[in-house]
Amino acid sequence: MNRRRFLKGSSALAGLFTLGPSVILANDVETISKKAKKAKNIIFLISDGMSCGTLQMADLYSQHILGKNTEWINLYKENKVSRALMDTASASSPVTDSAAASSSFGSGHRVKNGVLNIGLNGEKYLPIWQKFKNAGKKTGCVTTVTITHATPAGFCVNSDSRNAENEIAEMYAELGFDVMMGGGDEFFNPSKRKDKKDIYKIYEKKGYQVLKEKSDLENIKKGGKTLGIFANGALPYTIDQNNIPELQKTPTLAQMSAAAIDQMKDHKNGFVLLIEGGKVDWAAHANDIAALIHDQLAFDEAVKTAIDFAEKDKETLVIITTDHGNANPGLIYGANAKENFDSIADYKYTNEYILNSIHADFNLQQIKDWVKETNKISLTDDEAKHLKDFYSGLEKQEDGLYNYKKLPFKAYSEIQKKHNNVGWISMDHSGDYVELAMYGPGSELLKPFVQNKDLHYLMLQASIEKES
Repeated sequence: MNRRRFLKGSSALAGLFTLGPSVILANDVETISKKAKKAKNIIFLISDGMSCGTLQMADLYSQHILGKNTEWINLYKENKVSRALMDTASASSPVTDSAAASSSFGSGHRVKNGVLNIGLNGEKYLPIWQKFKNAGKKTGCVTTVTITHATPAGFCVNSDSRNAENEIAEMYAELGFDVMMGGGDEFFNPSKRKDKKDIYKIYEKKGYQVLKEKSDLENIKKGGKTLGIFANGALPYTIDQNNIPELQKTPTLAQMSAAAIDQMKDHKNGFVLLIEGGKVDWAAHANDIAALIHDQLAFDEAVKTAIDFAEKDKETLVIITTDHGNANPGLIYGANAKENFDSIADYKYTNEYILNSIHADFNLQQIKDWVKETNKISLTDDEAKHLKDFYSGLEKQEDGLYNYKKLPFKAYSEIQKKHNNVGWISMDHSGDYVELAMYGPGSELLKPFVQNKDLHYLMLQASIEKES
């Protein structure tokens, strides 16, 4: 595929070099085009809602408990990647939501929070995975939340609302993306949709193989279009999946990522793949340190999967970042900070699982015994009573994104902080600059400070092949 074919395949690329922000270019375009090898493939990894403290604590946990650095930090230590800070603002706020953040990558424009690739005056920007599909590449998305959620949708579709997940499920089928894997059975299953549409049947009629369990990945038809929906709602948190047998039918992010790469890697024109660790964001919203660390480590396994492929392939640009910070967790100074932090290794489950298992009829001793069993934390009577009051109606129920059952996440994280030295500034997104790393052909285009929307143009510039 030559450059003329690429430009013909997507009219939205016309004027790319004049429209694209110059901040992302290390040299002038002509010089780069002559000297730089182009990326045949792009793997874009997003740890959704990852503050810098999340990256640091996952690495610290990995060092202390697992005896090794994380893959992401090793890439820094071994000087294998280009590295930058990224400004994550949206058009409507210095603090973005995932829809606007993903749309900045998807469209090359900042849009207001809540929408997908729709401009401030109603413009519909052609999403980047459609551009690459029009140019002849295979396209895919893998996530630990619903496949129709804001981050994958921002690479793929236009919508006035990130919440239009029923419609987004249908849009994917119409657009014909090659590999889509995650959760969200309720948006495909006719027994769960209000309109009773069988979206699975639509995909099957278009030639997709539909996967429902981890074991299905072992029998996947090589190279065919694939829809993998492995859960109702989001996939389980990693720490729960590791410790609750009935959740182990669900694949990990790394397993889905490896399968997606394998499905697309032999395509003559290459592929583009989004990999999202979406539950990192949900854990941060819940101020749940065990969920946060273990899902960040699961994301890191997917990073390793991508880098291992790219090192062998030598034609793949790997982008590793987040879309925004969330809750800014961090390890707090104290005499026993190391020992307290390392005690997180004793946590068996997410706070969601622990708190869901407490009921209004529990007495104080039952609450204390349950917390001791699951976190090895010895509650005082006052702490146990404080928790009990949320279930008996004496304390106001907590709100919060993804806190569907109004569980006392904040109250419990404050109790845990006394024992693990981990603090949180909030239960919501933050506007901090975030980490960005790139490996492979095209990574030389990265400058030390970029805006999120710049990555759209960098991907296009990195992957345009030389004139034949």
